[in-house]
Amino acid sequence: MKIGIVLAQPPSYSETFFNSKIKGLLEHGYTVELYVREKSSGYKNCKVFTAPKVSKNRIIQLFKTVFVLLVLLFSLKRLLRFIRLEKSAGRLRAQIFKNVYTNSHLLRANIDWLHFGFTTMALQSEHVAKSIGAKMAVSCRGYDMDVYPLKTPNSYDLVWKNVDKVHTISKYMLAKANANGMLDATKTMIITPAINTARFEKDIEKQIDETKPIQITTIARLHWIKGLDYTLRALALLKSKDIKFKYQIIGTGTEYEALRFAIHELGLEDSVSFVGELSHHKTLQQLESTDLYIQYSQSEGFCNAVLEAQAMHCLCIVSDGGALPENVLDNETGWVVPKRDSKALAETIFRVLNRDALALKAIRTKARKRVLTDFTIKHQIQSFIDFYE
Repeated sequence: MKIGIVLAQPPSYSETFFNSKIKGLLEHGYTVELYVREKSSGYKNCKVFTAPKVSKNRIIQLFKTVFVLLVLLFSLKRLLRFIRLEKSAGRLRAQIFKNVYTNSHLLRANIDWLHFGFTTMALQSEHVAKSIGAKMAVSCRGYDMDVYPLKTPNSYDLVWKNVDKVHTISKYMLAKANANGMLDATKTMIITPAINTARFEKDIEKQIDETKPIQITTIARLHWIKGLDYTLRALALLKSKDIKFKYQIIGTGTEYEALRFAIHELGLEDSVSFVGELSHHKTLQQLESTDLYIQYSQSEGFCNAVLEAQAMHCLCIVSDGGALPENVLDNETGWVVPKRDSKALAETIFRVLNRDALALKAIRTKARKRVLTDFTIKHQIQSFIDFYE
């Protein structure tokens, strides 16, 4: 079976969900091809096909368009079928012409499944799978379901009409897909993120040392949806109670300046540091020395970082945003706090730090065992095999 996965670009080292999926399917005898808009050098896990780029120079663009159309003449039946389907959906000629150009690499694909790694990636490509005689799948992730539909209501109507099967990464994402118009008859499957358990074989004994500052970590891009501003306010409340801590944020993003200003205003400059982007190996090293992991996002599709933090024996406190309550079980494997409530977060941290050491050890142990049992790459790959079969 041949599976074509559509992404903006080949997955980076940190995108473990896609990398483990591709590697696992290949190991089970499937052929996997990537179809991307931007090709990054060095990706060798499978064949990569790049969409034609649009040039600002009209003359150059004219030559590129002619070349693409000439190549598509070898797939004339597919091209005509695609144009017919686009017309039947009421698209204007200019948009159809543009879609032919941008989807030309997909229209030449010889595959059994065309799987869009994000639902937004399927927009303006809804008729490609039918045109090439393949089945169509989409994955529903955080931005797809939480943010994009707010900006463009009913944007997925054509996706839902043409998709054969929908993959979601959590129960929360499935509910959001339904709320965003997914048809009741659509076949769906929940396949959560997973971790490579071989990287977490070392069983670390942890205990909070009250003579030293508490080591707190968050792994997140610097973006409003990650709730870092609320986390900082909670930590300021802890500092006002003379609780000593060191908080590190692993990640980069557009909100760096705003967060730096907030740290200054809250008087946290000696307690908070930005680590920037780290390799996966170095990230795990940071988690090894972490006492408390916080993911106080306004919403998460699931969050791989929280899984890895639990596997590294970190005490995890998360918000109730999105699928985080599916990731961390409140008062069993960690703590779930209502989102956008810095006072509640601060009070939860304070309670955790004052819990009995044996009680905290039991929570760490249960969290680690659950992750290493229920969120394995092996289970994830078998789920994808079932999904395509």
